[in-house]
Amino acid sequence: MKSKTVAAWLAFLGGPLGLHRFYLYGLFDTLGWLLPIPTALGVYGIQRVLEFGQDDHYSWVLVPLLGFTFAACALRAILYGLTTPEKWNARFNPQAASDAPPGRTHWGTIFAIGLALMIGTAVLMASFAFSFQRYFEYQIEEARKISQ
Repeated sequence: MKSKTVAAWLAFLGGPLGLHRFYLYGLFDTLGWLLPIPTALGVYGIQRVLEFGQDDHYSWVLVPLLGFTFAACALRAILYGLTTPEKWNARFNPQAASDAPPGRTHWGTIFAIGLALMIGTAVLMASFAFSFQRYFEYQIEEARKISQ
Protein backbone atom coordinates (compact mmCIF):
# COMPACT_ATOMS: atom_id res chain seq x y z
CA MET A 1 0.00 0.00 0.00
CA LYS A 2 1.46 3.33 -1.10
CA SER A 3 0.58 6.26 1.14
CA LYS A 4 -0.17 9.61 -0.44
CA THR A 5 1.21 11.43 2.60
CA VAL A 6 4.51 9.54 2.53
CA ALA A 7 4.85 10.12 -1.22
CA ALA A 8 4.24 13.86 -0.82
CA TRP A 9 6.86 14.17 1.93
CA LEU A 10 9.37 12.08 -0.02
CA ALA A 11 8.83 14.21 -3.12
CA PHE A 12 9.32 17.39 -1.10
CA LEU A 13 12.28 16.33 1.06
CA GLY A 14 14.01 13.71 -1.09
CA GLY A 15 12.64 14.46 -4.53
CA PRO A 16 15.91 15.73 -6.02
CA LEU A 17 17.39 12.33 -5.15
CA GLY A 18 14.44 10.44 -6.66
CA LEU A 19 13.22 8.94 -3.37
CA HIS A 20 9.53 9.44 -4.19
CA ARG A 21 9.98 7.65 -7.52
CA PHE A 22 11.65 4.70 -5.82
CA TYR A 23 8.88 4.57 -3.24
CA LEU A 24 6.10 4.58 -5.83
CA TYR A 25 7.64 2.71 -8.77
CA GLY A 26 10.44 0.61 -7.27
CA LEU A 27 14.21 0.63 -7.58
CA PHE A 28 14.17 0.07 -11.34
CA ASP A 29 12.52 3.40 -12.15
CA THR A 30 14.65 5.18 -14.76
CA LEU A 31 13.53 8.71 -13.85
CA GLY A 32 14.32 7.99 -10.22
CA TRP A 33 17.90 7.21 -11.17
CA LEU A 34 18.15 10.25 -13.48
CA LEU A 35 16.93 12.82 -10.93
CA PRO A 36 20.20 12.92 -8.94
CA ILE A 37 22.14 14.02 -12.03
CA PRO A 38 20.82 17.62 -12.25
CA THR A 39 20.92 17.75 -8.45
CA ALA A 40 24.60 16.82 -8.41
CA LEU A 41 25.36 19.26 -11.22
CA GLY A 42 23.63 22.03 -9.26
CA VAL A 43 25.64 21.24 -6.14
CA TYR A 44 28.78 21.30 -8.30
CA GLY A 45 27.69 24.72 -9.58
CA ILE A 46 27.41 25.99 -6.00
CA GLN A 47 30.91 24.66 -5.31
CA ARG A 48 32.17 26.52 -8.38
CA VAL A 49 30.59 29.75 -7.15
CA LEU A 50 32.29 29.33 -3.79
CA GLU A 51 35.62 28.53 -5.44
CA PHE A 52 35.69 30.88 -8.44
CA GLY A 53 33.14 33.55 -7.49
CA GLN A 54 29.97 34.63 -9.22
CA ASP A 55 31.72 35.46 -12.48
CA ASP A 56 32.10 31.77 -13.33
CA HIS A 57 30.04 31.16 -16.47
CA TYR A 58 29.50 27.44 -15.83
CA SER A 59 27.95 28.14 -12.45
CA TRP A 60 25.35 30.34 -14.13
CA VAL A 61 23.99 27.26 -15.84
CA LEU A 62 24.65 24.68 -13.12
CA VAL A 63 23.23 26.44 -10.05
CA PRO A 64 19.72 26.89 -11.51
CA LEU A 65 19.61 23.15 -12.30
CA LEU A 66 19.48 22.46 -8.58
CA GLY A 67 16.76 25.06 -8.04
CA PHE A 68 14.63 23.93 -10.94
CA THR A 69 14.96 20.27 -9.91
CA PHE A 70 13.94 21.07 -6.35
CA ALA A 71 11.04 23.25 -7.54
CA ALA A 72 9.81 20.50 -9.88
CA CYS A 73 9.90 17.98 -7.04
CA ALA A 74 8.02 20.41 -4.80
CA LEU A 75 5.39 20.70 -7.54
CA ARG A 76 5.21 16.91 -7.70
CA ALA A 77 4.65 16.84 -3.91
CA ILE A 78 1.77 19.29 -4.35
CA LEU A 79 0.27 17.17 -7.11
CA TYR A 80 0.56 14.01 -5.02
CA GLY A 81 -1.07 15.73 -2.07
CA LEU A 82 -3.97 17.10 -4.11
CA THR A 83 -4.77 13.81 -5.85
CA THR A 84 -8.18 12.48 -4.87
CA PRO A 85 -8.22 9.25 -2.83
CA GLU A 86 -10.05 7.45 -5.62
CA LYS A 87 -7.44 8.34 -8.25
CA TRP A 88 -4.56 7.66 -5.86
CA ASN A 89 -5.78 4.23 -4.88
CA ALA A 90 -6.70 3.35 -8.46
CA ARG A 91 -3.18 4.18 -9.61
CA PHE A 92 -0.91 3.12 -6.75
CA ASN A 93 -3.11 0.73 -4.73
CA PRO A 94 -5.28 -1.05 -7.32
CA GLN A 95 -5.96 -4.00 -5.01
CA ALA A 96 -7.48 -1.72 -2.32
CA ALA A 97 -10.91 -0.11 -2.14
CA SER A 98 -11.25 3.32 -3.74
CA ASP A 99 -11.58 5.00 -0.34
CA ALA A 100 -8.78 3.05 1.40
CA PRO A 101 -6.81 4.97 4.08
CA PRO A 102 -3.47 5.23 2.15
CA GLY A 103 -5.11 7.53 -0.40
CA ARG A 104 -6.77 9.82 2.10
CA THR A 105 -5.59 13.32 2.87
CA HIS A 106 -4.38 13.91 6.43
CA TRP A 107 -2.90 16.88 8.24
CA GLY A 108 0.55 15.58 7.38
CA THR A 109 -0.39 15.75 3.71
CA ILE A 110 -1.64 19.31 4.07
CA PHE A 111 1.59 20.38 5.80
CA ALA A 112 3.62 18.78 3.00
CA ILE A 113 1.56 20.67 0.40
CA GLY A 114 1.94 23.97 2.25
CA LEU A 115 5.68 23.66 2.76
CA ALA A 116 6.22 22.49 -0.81
CA LEU A 117 4.26 25.47 -2.08
CA MET A 118 6.13 28.02 0.04
CA ILE A 119 9.66 26.69 -0.24
CA GLY A 120 9.33 25.44 -3.81
CA THR A 121 8.14 28.86 -4.98
CA ALA A 122 10.96 30.61 -3.12
CA VAL A 123 13.57 28.29 -4.64
CA LEU A 124 12.13 28.73 -8.13
CA MET A 125 12.12 32.53 -7.86
CA ALA A 126 15.66 32.53 -6.45
CA SER A 127 16.82 30.37 -9.36
CA PHE A 128 15.27 32.75 -11.88
CA ALA A 129 16.71 35.78 -10.09
CA PHE A 130 20.22 34.31 -10.01
CA SER A 131 20.10 33.33 -13.69
CA PHE A 132 18.72 36.61 -14.99
CA GLN A 133 20.92 38.78 -12.78
CA ARG A 134 24.10 37.06 -13.93
CA TYR A 135 22.98 37.11 -17.56
CA PHE A 136 22.18 40.84 -17.58
CA GLU A 137 25.36 41.73 -15.70
CA TYR A 138 27.31 39.79 -18.31
CA GLN A 139 25.53 41.66 -21.10
CA ILE A 140 26.39 45.01 -19.51
CA GLU A 141 30.05 43.99 -19.13
CA GLU A 142 30.22 42.94 -22.76
CA ALA A 143 28.59 46.19 -23.88
CA ARG A 144 31.18 48.18 -21.90
CA LYS A 145 33.99 46.25 -23.58
CA ILE A 146 32.56 47.02 -27.02
CA SER A 147 32.03 50.71 -26.25
CA GLN A 148 35.63 51.23 -25.10
